[in-house]
Amino acid sequence: MSTFLKIHACGPTVTVQDQGRRGYLAQGLTRGGAADLSALYEGAALLGQSPDLAALEMVGFGGNFSASRDIRIALTGAPMIATLDDAPLAWHASHLMPAGSILKIGGVRSGTYGYLHVGGGIDTPVMIGARAAHLSAGLGAAVTEGQDLPVGKDNNTATGMTLPVENRFEGGKIRIVASMQTDMFDPETQARFTRTQFHRDARANRMGVRMAHETEPFTAKGQLTILSDIIVTGDIQITGDGAPFVLMCECQTTGGYPRIGTVIPSDMARVAQAAAGAPITFEFVDLSEARTLEQRANAARNTLANNVTPLLRDPHSIRDLLSYQLISGVVSGTPAPTTEKE
Repeated sequence: MSTFLKIHACGPTVTVQDQGRRGYLAQGLTRGGAADLSALYEGAALLGQSPDLAALEMVGFGGNFSASRDIRIALTGAPMIATLDDAPLAWHASHLMPAGSILKIGGVRSGTYGYLHVGGGIDTPVMIGARAAHLSAGLGAAVTEGQDLPVGKDNNTATGMTLPVENRFEGGKIRIVASMQTDMFDPETQARFTRTQFHRDARANRMGVRMAHETEPFTAKGQLTILSDIIVTGDIQITGDGAPFVLMCECQTTGGYPRIGTVIPSDMARVAQAAAGAPITFEFVDLSEARTLEQRANAARNTLANNVTPLLRDPHSIRDLLSYQLISGVVSGTPAPTTEKE
């Protein structure tokens, strides 16, 4: 019997996402996939499964869901208000979701992108090597009310686990390396760029994030003569109005705006998760330091399972209370020391 996750209601931009598609830049297709890749690894660690499995990405707001059979779920990314049959659920944690129960995921508390993972992954059809919806390329579509999403086979059973995560949901310092056109910006402009406190503009999506600022526009020498060439996720284009625009996972593959720098991959989640108005600053690092930072980030992702711990829960809210060994080690087989012998 197949298992399905039913969508009773959802926000306008809930999509199925995995790690996306690599190797198609020459065909005009960027990676796509989850805006916050770290959230995929966290969900995988909580459920004891592969980070390659697909999950639901929810932008700002989730929805109402139920399952045709008992399933395991995990909640990662931007913390959102979540309940199961009106009982509150912890974020950055895994839970049992019994068949027919109603999972409600509301608005974000901080950040932008929240993720709903299921044991076995969302098992929608593979398109060009991935299940990820890439809306700007016309691959897949946002999920809709009334839709039933197939769930893959779950090979594990553990729930009630939690995972400590770094706070990447409020902006902060973003590390960048020099781009092919960084030298077109004079040293003073580069220095002013790193001194400026930007704020994540409300004009942002999976293609790019505009950085609002109150200083004079940023310009490059000869920027009107730049020919379009290849661009990649993380490039910071300076658009015609002099504002920086960080290109995200669904960006185009070529462009002619000058690029003052490129965000290192391990900091892209912080850019993606910054809520509108969140403060952001940029810091140049050299390639050697950037490699070291990426190696550390990859090592941390691959060892997340070592940081998973049991979630402390209120007995009054535990649906499967009888499955917990609440009295193990409490009952003694010998008389209490205060008991008098007859």
